[in-house]
Amino acid sequence: MEILHTSDWHLGRTLHGVDLHADQERFHDWLVDLVAARGIDAVVIPGDVYDRAVPPVDAVRLLSRTLARLAEVTTVILTPGNHDSAVRLGFGAELLRAGVHILADTPGLDHPVILEDRHGEVLFFGLPYLEPDIARFALAADESEPLARSHEAVTAAALDRVRARLADHPGARAVVLAHTFVTGGTGSDSERDLHIGGVDSVPGGVLGGIDYLALGHLHGCQDMSGVVGAPAWYSGSPLAFSFSEKGHRKSVLVVELGERGEVAVERVEAPVRRALTELRGTLEEILARAGEHGDDYLRAIVTDRARPAHLQETLRAAYPYLLLTEYQPEGRDAVVLAPAVRQGADPVEVMGDFLEFVTGAEPTPDERGVLEDAYKEVRVRTSEADPAAPAAPVAARGRAAS
Repeated sequence: MEILHTSDWHLGRTLHGVDLHADQERFHDWLVDLVAARGIDAVVIPGDVYDRAVPPVDAVRLLSRTLARLAEVTTVILTPGNHDSAVRLGFGAELLRAGVHILADTPGLDHPVILEDRHGEVLFFGLPYLEPDIARFALAADESEPLARSHEAVTAAALDRVRARLADHPGARAVVLAHTFVTGGTGSDSERDLHIGGVDSVPGGVLGGIDYLALGHLHGCQDMSGVVGAPAWYSGSPLAFSFSEKGHRKSVLVVELGERGEVAVERVEAPVRRALTELRGTLEEILARAGEHGDDYLRAIVTDRARPAHLQETLRAAYPYLLLTEYQPEGRDAVVLAPAVRQGADPVEVMGDFLEFVTGAEPTPDERGVLEDAYKEVRVRTSEADPAAPAAPVAARGRAAS
């Protein structure tokens, strides 16, 4: 049996204000074509289908359209993640067309979807994101004695139920979809923190004894089999959602499930519409690389000792997909406090100090002249509005002194 494992679609997400809907549509078109071309028997999606509990309309329509297209060529099994609303995602699950299964019910997580191949039954179990404060009651054997308030406790209880159900199907193979943070996994900046009581991860040993563990939550594709002691992978997200993911090879996983103990995992790289690039250097150095990275989503870290004029506009002209601009001048302390303003300080001097703080260079005589002229104009307007207001003299310096 061939299973395609993908997760963390985060439909409705933006990247530093840029709408990613077109990128997500492109991935979905590619995914449907891949599933059809490979004759995939089942597509599993362990959580974070949406980016938030109440997704935008376009995201809902995209998911509906994609599930309908996939259902024509394969079986789809998905579970909610910590970004999804289990109730909203699972609404109407019983009414869905054949071929689409949304496993969103925590008390019923030991009721599998059963498929068959020439080696026998394959049982697919879905562990929706198990919020400890809720699942510790829902999964407790005795409602009067809830489980410990931890991800480990609720996940262990869920897997105990799965293994008990497996005992009723001797010889069957099991695939478990689980949206969780396995201890030892590598995270990124774009994943929502799962800390509960200071503990955010589940030890791998809790998840063992399964033929294939399809993990969701972490956005980098990674093999957790050595930690779990059984075949276990994060497929990662199909798109990058922060610059901490700029080095990721985005992919889906095709899992070949043979007889018991025979599992092969193939990474298939997903299409990347626009790469994430981070460039550091002087403005001139960054502009010189526009031919190579002009179509990328860019984070530019500018290191000129003095802040270049019209920095954002200059970069935007060369990099139309510029997302972030940071000014980190070389030779200045990593942490520079803004100068304190003393009571009674000369306003022109205060403006000059601020200009030096921002640009990294003392104001030129011409710049000081502009500041003095601006201050004089403000004082004149203030005096005209309130003749009783005292005039504040401007110290002679800069252009005036020269």
